[in-house]
Amino acid sequence: MRSSEALSMTESNSTWYVVYTRPRWEKKVASNLESKGIEYYCPLNRVQKQWSDRKKVVLEPLFKGYVFVNIHEAAKWDVKLVDGIVNYVYWLGKPAVVREEDIVTIRKFLQEFENVEVTDKNLDVNKTVIVKQGVLMNYKGIIVEVSGNKAKVKIDSMGLELSAIFDKSNLEAV
Repeated sequence: MRSSEALSMTESNSTWYVVYTRPRWEKKVASNLESKGIEYYCPLNRVQKQWSDRKKVVLEPLFKGYVFVNIHEAAKWDVKLVDGIVNYVYWLGKPAVVREEDIVTIRKFLQEFENVEVTDKNLDVNKTVIVKQGVLMNYKGIIVEVSGNKAKVKIDSMGLELSAIFDKSNLEAV
């Protein structure tokens, strides 16, 4: 399966963009793009999973909810018709462009390392965040303190102020 690799040679007049996918549809979108002959890159991270009876290395998308596409300007809007693609990621009112060098860097990094983690560097004190999973899923809070991979978040609920420490990977900036 070549879903993590670009499918054709990069052409000089095409541009890399980032598209949002449906939740947990990154590999399906990559397959749909492949079937339409559209060049894509869905970076896959080798992660070791532990079950009660065994360990296994599985491939998970590095960027949850995103896939890179390399297309010509004229075909840019056709990509939104691919099943599973929600929209482009926008920057300053236009679809965000990704440099070829950035794609090459991600590929090299993933060839060298396993269990790569992507963290949002915008998780600073006083930022509003949403909890992505667990008992407090979808609760909004404010970051009180950041330390390494952890963040202390203040959540107001029922007239009470609760504080909890979360992995930064479980928080999303609002």
